[in-house]
Order: sequence, then C-alpha cells, then structure tokens
Amino acid sequence: MDKYQEALAAGTVPTSEEVVKAEVKKICDAASQYETEDVYRFLFSSIDLTTLSSEDSQRSVAAFTQRVNDFDNDHPDIKNVAAICVYSNFAEVVKTTLDVDGVDIAVVAGGFPSSQTFTAVKVTDVSLAVADGATEVDVVMNIGMFLDENYEDLTDELIEMKHSMRDAKMKVILETGALLNAEAIKKASILALYSEADFIKTSTGKIYPGASLEAAWVMCKCIKEYYQKTGRKVGFKAAGGVRTPEEAVKYYAIVKHVLGDEWLCHDLFRIGASSLANTILAKITGTDEKYF
Repeated sequence: MDKYQEALAAGTVPTSEEVVKAEVKKICDAASQYETEDVYRFLFSSIDLTTLSSEDSQRSVAAFTQRVNDFDNDHPDIKNVAAICVYSNFAEVVKTTLDVDGVDIAVVAGGFPSSQTFTAVKVTDVSLAVADGATEVDVVMNIGMFLDENYEDLTDELIEMKHSMRDAKMKVILETGALLNAEAIKKASILALYSEADFIKTSTGKIYPGASLEAAWVMCKCIKEYYQKTGRKVGFKAAGGVRTPEEAVKYYAIVKHVLGDEWLCHDLFRIGASSLANTILAKITGTDEKYF
C-alpha cells in the first residue's frame, strides 16, 4: 500500500449517502437561527467577489475593482469583501487599481476550469499570476488523474503549483459536481489536504453542478480530521451556485457545526460569488441596491 492509499484508508469520515444527508438536514433545519444581521455582515466580508467572463478586459476588471474601492467610502460601516477573484492575466490590473486594505487579490489559474493542459503550463501560469500580484490562487484538481487513481502525479502536480506560488495561498477546487458521491469527495479532499492546500473549494461553477451542502459537510469533516492529525488548519470555500443569503447561511451553519467558530474567519472561510454580494448587501441595508 503506497502513501496515498494509506492516507485514504486512514480516513474515517462517513460517506454513506443516507448518513451525510441526515447530518446535513439536521444542521440546515436549525440554520434559520443564524439569519441575523451580524451573520450576514460576516458572510458579506467572506465573499471572493468574482468576475470570470469571456468578455472580461483590462477596462472592465479595473472598473470592477474600483467598485470595491468605492464600497469603503459608500458603506464605511460594513466590512468589505474578502477578495477580488479574476482570471490570472488580470492580477496586475487588480493590483494597480485596488487601493483599500484587507481585500486579497485572488486568481483562477493552472488550466482553469478543466485542468487539462501541461503541468509546466499550469506552473508557469500560477507563477506569473503571483509575480503580478496575486495573493491567492484557485487551481483545479485534475479529475481525469483522480478517476484513473493516478494519485502520485495528481498530488505531485498540486505540490509543484503550490511551491511556485511562494507565499500565496492555494485553493484547490475539487469540482465536486463531477465526483458524484460522498466517497469520491472524501478521497479528493484528503488528497488535496495532503498536497499542501491552504483551502479546499467545492467547484469552478463553469462545467459541472456547483456547490452542494452535502459536499460541504464531507469536505469540512475531512478538514477537521486532517487538523486533528496534523495541527494544520485548512480553509473551506463554497463556490458555484450559492446565490441567496439563505443558502449562504446554510454553508455558514455547516462550517460552524462541523469545524467550529475558529473557522468562521477571513482566513478559513470563503464563498465564491458575484450576484450573492448584492443580495446579502440588501439584507444588511434593507434596500434593493445592485452595487456590484
């Protein structure tokens, strides 16, 4: 048994579909207690505000970033979003335009969204993005390698990308909508965690179904078990299809119940979204403004 199989075999997170659904239902049935202004403010400040369009340009990304700058002046009583997330070639645009503190520069890189290109291309993409100012890099786990159980090449590739990021954080996207069941999500989570991921993230939101509460529960349980074994805290990011404040609250509830309040912070909990920022802002302000 190789080290990858050993790590997978040692995992004790439940993967029975019935058990997972029952645990998620239990948490979500009580989640309405968190539908408060304080929680909505926290959720807003946990958003990776994202633009990933084929129509993105230097001008549009600069304007997108400027709205984040303006937010500090227009809403000084509300903590800004956690990060701006763009394609890797726009990291420098965000860096030169962003003039508020506490907002990270995130990019998607490494063959996003399919992860289907040469490892050397992925590593170069990641490295160039960090050199241009990215402080966080979202990369996709190679699902083809995962399904072939080619765990050594899969993890080596992730580690090589991580090492090319220098001090930037690596968020590994599992693309849970392609994995189909809790056992596969558990395996992918463990492999990402042992590949030096700083976050594990549900989805790209581009090809397959996005985040699900069941996937989030399994991923958070894996993060907890990994922390108990290693003492290393890894973050969780939900992305793809989280559109309403009520949905966001359910992900908050899962993180709170599975990982605890320690994980309810900027460094360990994120939601990747675009339209969600406006709907949560409306909950906070009581107006229906479309700010972003």
